[in-house]
Amino acid sequence: MSGFRLPVFYPILDTGILAASGIGEVEAAEAILDAGARILQLRRKEFFSRQHFVEAGRVAALCHDAGALFVINDRADFAKLLGAALHLGQDDLAPTDARKLLPSDAIVGFSTHNREQLRTGNDQPVDYLAIGPIFATGSKKNPDPVVGCAELAGLRTLTEKPLVAIGGITRATAHSVLEAGADSLAVIGDLYPQPLAKLDLRKRAEEWLAICSQKSKKPG
Repeated sequence: MSGFRLPVFYPILDTGILAASGIGEVEAAEAILDAGARILQLRRKEFFSRQHFVEAGRVAALCHDAGALFVINDRADFAKLLGAALHLGQDDLAPTDARKLLPSDAIVGFSTHNREQLRTGNDQPVDYLAIGPIFATGSKKNPDPVVGCAELAGLRTLTEKPLVAIGGITRATAHSVLEAGADSLAVIGDLYPQPLAKLDLRKRAEEWLAICSQKSKKPG
C-alpha cells in the first residue's frame, strides 16, 4: 500500500495478560481506544474459539467506530472475515500466501528479528515490518536475541517501509527507540499496569500517546 503510515503508538491487546488480570478484551479495547489510539492489534496465542471470534468482532466494531485500524495477529482467515489488517510472524502463513486470501488493499505487517529476516521481509508483499525484541521482554515464551537501539539504527537503513519496534519498550526508553529510527512502537508489557483496571489502562494509554505525539509532530 503506497504511502502507508503507521501511528507512532501501536498498542497490542494481549489476551494472555488480560486473562491473568481479569479484564476482557472488549473492555480493554474500549479503554485504549477511548484514550485516542488509532491502531490496535489483537494478539491471541491461545486457541481461537468461536466465542473468541465473536469477541474479536466486537473489538473490530469498536475500532471501526473509533476510526482505528484493527489488526489480527497470525490468522489470515479471521482477518479476512473481520475486514481487519493482518500481522504475520516468521512461523505463520507466508505473506505471499496470505495475500491470496485477503482483499488487494488489505494491510499486512510482518515480524522480523534480525538483519537477514529484515532483508527478506523487505522483499515480501507487506506494508510494514516489525523488528525486535529491542530489549529483553517477558511477553514471549522463547524470545529471539535482543536487538538493541544501536543495531536498530543500522537496520533502519535496510528498508523504506514503516518499521515497528517491539519488545521490552517502556515509557522511559521510548524516545531512544524512536531516535534510533523506529516509525512506530508496539507496546505490550508497559501498557498494562498491575493490578490492572480499566481506568488505569486508559491512563497508561494516554501517557503513551503523549510520548508518541512528540515524534508525530516532527517533520519527515
